[in-house]
Amino acid sequence: MKEFMIDDLMRRSGVAFGTSGARGLAEEMTDRVCYIYTMGFLQYLESEGELPGGETEVAVAGDLRLSTDRIMQAVCRAAADRGYRPVNCGKIPSPAVALYGLVHRVPAIMVTGSHIPADRNGIKFNRCSGEILKPDEAGIRRQTVRVDDGIFSQRGAFLSADTDRWPETTQAREAYVARYLDVFPSDCLQGKRIGVYQHSAVGRDLLLEIYGGLGAETVPLGRSEDFVPVDTEAIRPEDVSLAARWAAEASYVAIVSTDGDSDRPLIADERGQWLRGDVAGILCARYLRADAVSTPVSCNTALEKSGLFARVDRTRIGSPYVISSMQQASRAGCKRVVGYEANGGFLLQSDCELYGRRLPALPTRDAVILHLAILLLAEREGKRISELVATLPQRFTASDRLQEISQTRSRSLLERFRSGWPAQDCEKGTDIFGSLCGVCRDIDHTDGVRMTFDSEEIIHLRPSGNAPELRCYTETASPARAAELNVACLKILRSL
Repeated sequence: MKEFMIDDLMRRSGVAFGTSGARGLAEEMTDRVCYIYTMGFLQYLESEGELPGGETEVAVAGDLRLSTDRIMQAVCRAAADRGYRPVNCGKIPSPAVALYGLVHRVPAIMVTGSHIPADRNGIKFNRCSGEILKPDEAGIRRQTVRVDDGIFSQRGAFLSADTDRWPETTQAREAYVARYLDVFPSDCLQGKRIGVYQHSAVGRDLLLEIYGGLGAETVPLGRSEDFVPVDTEAIRPEDVSLAARWAAEASYVAIVSTDGDSDRPLIADERGQWLRGDVAGILCARYLRADAVSTPVSCNTALEKSGLFARVDRTRIGSPYVISSMQQASRAGCKRVVGYEANGGFLLQSDCELYGRRLPALPTRDAVILHLAILLLAEREGKRISELVATLPQRFTASDRLQEISQTRSRSLLERFRSGWPAQDCEKGTDIFGSLCGVCRDIDHTDGVRMTFDSEEIIHLRPSGNAPELRCYTETASPARAAELNVACLKILRSL
């Protein structure tokens, strides 16, 4: 037996471990690394008294990347060797396996790299009670795991395979579909033609089943057998062009899609224009009649300016912070508590009554609830989706990123903005961006550096938490200006 410290393995393997789980190059996510990370996660839950032992299930699912099957096998084997019963839920969305875990009160593990390139992958861990949060991350990293290292080759591959040991079950998939078909009326989308941009999203066929089951005419679009890294927060130019072309060629009330593991939604209006995730989140919260909304500091300020919600809480970027904020709102007595992120992922902290039925809480990123809410809000108000968007305060955001820039380099750049920039003396910030926006009025350090100028324009810079990228968000009073400002900011950042 050999001992491995999770924190040390994180540094040596090249596979970073954070609140979203483990992520790295697929070739560095060896069987040994994935096995040990899973062991560490389960050992941590045992230390917390969350796992009783015995034949407790561990739900495992994955996305459509080429490396996913191998990593799922490593995860299942670790669970089995730890004394648990792996449940192979197959290739289903992250919220579907998370829902299974919540309902059955068992750990749920999703093998996915989300939106990152195909040569990378990841493992996302969920406790029996939901997503791991920041304290859980620290607890997992402190674990020391004892492993029989003789089961691996020198390169970290299993010496023997267990490919047929855990047959796939459809129970989690069926429960996720039923979540929506059992609550929403079977004809609520009757007469609506919806384009479904499938690319390589793991939930691509499941979306057809749900929306078709609610009466819609669904049209599959853009299916790909190769993995496509669709990032709902930084939509690719080719996806912008595709949606506009599809909308011009046929009549759709909307075009919908998701990222790779189908927890982050995309929705385009009848013209094929993709909605920003932080605008779509406001509309979804409005449909659900939320009384409390938690969202990261990077999201569109139309949320507050709309005056629709009794309580709005701003957080750091990342679903763990949104979840913690939602939990605080629930403890404060709020009844319909929701959260959303700039990537469109929508989280439901409270049970909601819809059509006289109960939609149970699902406090993890979900795509389907956002698609349905916007489609049905448009129906309820007799508007097209573009007209719904126009009812909100006219604030527009754009985002992009510098890629292949290390977190060390990102932090170094941000320090140039932090130095000598106390909130009461923001004018010093005009040295770099003053020619673009004028005088800096306020700086928010909640997550990265978020600068608000006298012009009401906003520039927000922060390193990505799970990729070698420096993200730039801009917000202004017009979409053209937001895009123009974003390009100008990135040009300045590249020159520094």
